[in-house]
Amino acid sequence: MAAHRSGPLKQQNKAHKGGRHRGWGSAQRDGRGRLAVKALSKKVRRELSRVDQRHRANQLRKQKKEAVLAEKRQLGSKDGAPHHVLVVPLHNKVSLPEALRLLQDSDIGTVHPSEWGSTHRFMLLCPRLKHRWFFTSAKPGDLHTLLDMAKVADSILFLLDCQEGWDSTGDYCLSCLFAQGLPTYTLAVQGVSGLPPKKQLDARKKLSKAVEKRFPDDKLLLLDSQQEAGLLLRQLANQKQRHLAFRDRRAYLFAHSTDFVPSEENHLVGTLKVSGYVRGQALNVNSLLHITGHGDFQMKQIDAPVDPFPLNPRVLKSPKDPHMAMEIPVTDAAVEMEEDLKVLMKADPDRQESLQSEIVPDPMEGEQTWPTEEELSEANDLLKEGSKVVKKVPKGTSSYQAEWILDEDGESGGEGDESDDDPEREDFMEEESQDEISEEEEEEECETMTIGESVRDDLYDEKVDEESEEKMLEKYKQERLEEMFPDEMDTPRDVAARVRFQKYRGLKSFRTSPWDPKENLPLDYARIFQFQNFTNTRRRIFKELEEKEVEGAEVGWYVTLHVSQVPVSVAEYFRQGAPLIAFSLLPHEQKMSVLNMVVSRHPGHNEPVKAKEELIFHCGFRRFRASPLFSQHTAADKHKFQRFLTPEGALVATVYAPITFPPASVLLFKQNSNGMHSLIATGHLLSVDPDRMVIKRVVLSGHPFKILTKMAVVRYMFFSREDVMWFKPVELRTKWGRRGHIKEPLGTHGHMKCTFDGKLKSQDTVLMNLYKRVFPKWTYDPYVPEPVPWVQSEVPTAMPEVDME
Repeated sequence: MAAHRSGPLKQQNKAHKGGRHRGWGSAQRDGRGRLAVKALSKKVRRELSRVDQRHRANQLRKQKKEAVLAEKRQLGSKDGAPHHVLVVPLHNKVSLPEALRLLQDSDIGTVHPSEWGSTHRFMLLCPRLKHRWFFTSAKPGDLHTLLDMAKVADSILFLLDCQEGWDSTGDYCLSCLFAQGLPTYTLAVQGVSGLPPKKQLDARKKLSKAVEKRFPDDKLLLLDSQQEAGLLLRQLANQKQRHLAFRDRRAYLFAHSTDFVPSEENHLVGTLKVSGYVRGQALNVNSLLHITGHGDFQMKQIDAPVDPFPLNPRVLKSPKDPHMAMEIPVTDAAVEMEEDLKVLMKADPDRQESLQSEIVPDPMEGEQTWPTEEELSEANDLLKEGSKVVKKVPKGTSSYQAEWILDEDGESGGEGDESDDDPEREDFMEEESQDEISEEEEEEECETMTIGESVRDDLYDEKVDEESEEKMLEKYKQERLEEMFPDEMDTPRDVAARVRFQKYRGLKSFRTSPWDPKENLPLDYARIFQFQNFTNTRRRIFKELEEKEVEGAEVGWYVTLHVSQVPVSVAEYFRQGAPLIAFSLLPHEQKMSVLNMVVSRHPGHNEPVKAKEELIFHCGFRRFRASPLFSQHTAADKHKFQRFLTPEGALVATVYAPITFPPASVLLFKQNSNGMHSLIATGHLLSVDPDRMVIKRVVLSGHPFKILTKMAVVRYMFFSREDVMWFKPVELRTKWGRRGHIKEPLGTHGHMKCTFDGKLKSQDTVLMNLYKRVFPKWTYDPYVPEPVPWVQSEVPTAMPEVDME
């Protein structure tokens, strides 16, 4: 008799759950084989009563308030660094010398002016307010100097016009400063007292309404008299300081004076003595120093001279009459600086950071053959011999004239032939014919001359003047074509497709198909450094900065840094009036790697920006030139390459550059043909990751020739039978969403029979996606040339209309 089996409709009752009230036996069975906890991995969270919670919140609030007050009292005090204020006029009608004259009030304190080049700077000491200020100025037209000085300034004082506020140059300057990160700032209006009394209130209301766009909740202060200047100084002293993350974790210094001591072996390099106040973090002599715009250097020692601008000058009492006292002025204190010089630290060679920024690759490491130097030199000699032409020319003939003299067979030595209707060539040939007649009569001696191919090219390029408008028009056309037909490319007729696209591959899915990030890396990847886990390294370094005490010069000390192996050009650059700004580097920040930055195109820039163009970067405290790659900003493991910097959305720019730990702001500039630098994009540093894969896509298109139910004959994608067989495994798709594959080639002209998952429309287009990984160019250069000052008349023009016909 067969046993009864329950059917699918039998009721299934849920098992009983005892919850917390388990029996002793079940607890023993569940805990069988487990060991007791030796140590608690997490802190025991104590349940506080409501009164204790309120008391703890009050304590935390009090601690934060005391920290803010201590920071405010430290800045500008006798024990801290002077309050560095950067004065920036935002309108051409604003008088910068008049504003600085009002701030140099002898009734408030002692003024120590210092003219340095074209910039105005002075120190203001006020014992009554127990505060000292250091005022510097920068013009909005000198953009890079302004951005560098804003990185180290404690406060920025913006000078506005009483009627317009700021002009186009000031607005451009504000855009760059907001993108980089603003420290504490104050708005001052100049010229209100010059208006009629009835119009002053209306002018202030109108200006406040205009300023709300940039500064919504800020108060406008007046700067037309000594009394208003005193109120402005009190406002600057009592403001809450805003922090910039990239400078708070590093020691930095604004140079007040420098001295260059050339080396005995080479007078082009030497030791640069930089004096200034330490800010940010404590400065260790064994760390590296980055001078903005000039590179990384090592320090020999750190001296602690006498502070040349003490808040309370030293008082000496006479031994004969103790009631007579005499103050030592600042000039005398500077003279005694050498006598009271104290060496804080000297560099330890065993603990000092190395200047090595690249890895020297071993060409034999990958077991590959490599030509020797002799083989390379022989190849170069063969190329030079093949590119030279020996001619018989009259004596005294220049190399340029020899280019146009014909040989016996009637051909010139140049590669290309000029058009017959060139008037310059006709005139020149007429003169040559007359010279030949005279030479036949006089029977001059002849000599042979060897002309190199490079000389001919240089002489030809001197006469060529390509217009920038034609280049820009071509860029506009390429950008429009990229928007209309993204990544599409015509299959070449002169080269086989299997040769032209031999580095590309097909993917079943761009998102999920595997791609090894260590596959087919370029030789430049052997020169860079890579972290095993960048996030953990960054977190560990920042934690050591907070917990570990750094030996060296403390914040607020006036020190002299002995920087070794500095080119003499750095000292000359500072003597010309440019500011010298130095930042200390965190561990590994001198090493080269691959930086990824999230950037968005600036709305004021309308010209197309192509990938791999040379751009100027402001990344944190660094300034350099590089050629970036643009790619999509996604969370996947593969990121599609973008040929242009698109105006909508954010892209990721990838470059070879020294390691910088985020957070750090990023500004991208482009040098125009007139020498000016225009802001094209802003953003922030994303990561330092060489394994981030940027994949370039190429789309080959074909047209259906004959359409059956689910089959079609496609042409114009390839032009040979061998190419069809080569790309047969790659999947096809259409613009209307069909998918298929190549079944077989037809004939020898590139026609192919394809099958799809549905019937094709006659107006549909068949596409094939091919992919390859691309890498940035190694064009890193820490030197950025000085731009032409930005003037108000140079307003970015709108994008012209381009006829795609």
